[in-house]
Amino acid sequence: MFDYGIIPPAMFLGMVIFMLYGFPVAFSLAAVGLFFGIIGIVTGHFGEVFLQALPLRFFGIVSNDLLLAIPFFTFMGAILERCGLAEDLLEGTGKLFGSIPGGLAYAVILVGAVLGAITGTVAASVITMGVISLPVMLRYGYSPRLATGVIAASGTITQVIPPSLVLVVLADQLGRSVGDMYLGAIGPSILQVAIFVGYILVLSIVNPKAMPPLPKEVRGDFDWALLMKVLWGMIPSIVLIFLVLGTIFMGLATPTEAGALGVVGAMVLAALHRRLTWPLIREAMSSTMHITTMVVMILIGSTCFSLVFQGMDGSRWIEHMLSGIPGGPVGFLIFVNIFIFILAFFLDFFEIAFIVIPMLAPVASNLGIDLIWFGVLICVNMQTSFMHPPFGFALFYLRSIANRDVRTRDIYLGALPWVGMQLILVAIVIFWPQSVTYWLDHGPKVDPNSIKIEVPGFGGQLGLPSLGQPGGGNGTPQIPGLTLPALPSTPPPPPAQ
Repeated sequence: MFDYGIIPPAMFLGMVIFMLYGFPVAFSLAAVGLFFGIIGIVTGHFGEVFLQALPLRFFGIVSNDLLLAIPFFTFMGAILERCGLAEDLLEGTGKLFGSIPGGLAYAVILVGAVLGAITGTVAASVITMGVISLPVMLRYGYSPRLATGVIAASGTITQVIPPSLVLVVLADQLGRSVGDMYLGAIGPSILQVAIFVGYILVLSIVNPKAMPPLPKEVRGDFDWALLMKVLWGMIPSIVLIFLVLGTIFMGLATPTEAGALGVVGAMVLAALHRRLTWPLIREAMSSTMHITTMVVMILIGSTCFSLVFQGMDGSRWIEHMLSGIPGGPVGFLIFVNIFIFILAFFLDFFEIAFIVIPMLAPVASNLGIDLIWFGVLICVNMQTSFMHPPFGFALFYLRSIANRDVRTRDIYLGALPWVGMQLILVAIVIFWPQSVTYWLDHGPKVDPNSIKIEVPGFGGQLGLPSLGQPGGGNGTPQIPGLTLPALPSTPPPPPAQ
């Protein structure tokens, strides 16, 4: 049993108390870190030389090129939120599927997935779909719980579908490629959409009165002009998705460069919809500034905390505590996901990513867990932070735009089945890791025994056998294909005195 002292557990408890009390997260983390750093210096548990690394860490944060992707993707999403693209997509797809029970719900799920792939922000998806779809769904007989639940859940798909900001942050914290993290998220994204669609299909068969089709006078007869309107919304979106994600997957651009391309594409789309105005750009810039500043400040605060916490051997305390969980890697993943699910009641995804993930990543790596799989799994879990009380932001967004006839109780109860479906996906990813790793390029498989190293100009051969093989007949080990100068049979004479 290792003894790491009382300070690391006290630091962790102090951080929780500060956050539960309601202090801003960034300042709470910095205050707890510096306070316990002073205590550690006084008691001899922490060297003051560690604090000299803080300025370099701060500079590393503000000079991190990868984190530039956050303002780019945020700005892109803010423009697309206001350019009218979602309205065209929802109106067109709603009429296409409106003739069947649950047609509007199918449209919301599919449009939510498309918006997730081009905006990367939950607020934009939930608010836009809520403003457009919720009044229509309620007017034509949809259950308030079903209508609010499907809108909130479809908006949170944005968390998992690339170019999600959560995936960018997790890639930075885990030290992995954003492109690999995006590739790993493809399978869970498809599965999440399929689970949602399957739920609506079953519900439309069991209880079609809860989601009736649109009247014919509303949806109209199918004609090419309706189809062209849907394509007018879809094709530019697909082009933008390829511009952002395709360039990353093909290795033509870094995430930051792809984000810059996405901003240009979003402005072009806004211009095509005749919405590119200076007030739109100013609002998008203001939103981007607030989010980016919040992220950087939380990063600076978490750096203060993690520097002191690791200097006190807190990471070893966490590793020792979690490595003994029964069940091996699967038991560890189940415990971690339950832990993060509970934390998500009180913290948002940025706080969880910056505070908790650096503590858990070393343990996952030591257990042989692929960190891309681990990161995508955590991302899938953190969807629920937007959907359950008391701080389900997707529910707050819906409450802010829903009329007074929609009760808050219906919004919260309507979210519960969708939280359950998100947890089903968590279980699928835990017990079927290929849902994440299948899409990753693991590189060519190389047999070490087939590697041949030749040194020109030398004769003879010195080799070592394959691992576990005895040496050659003269006691000299051999490696097939390794050509080096021959060893002399007798030692050279000593130099003349």
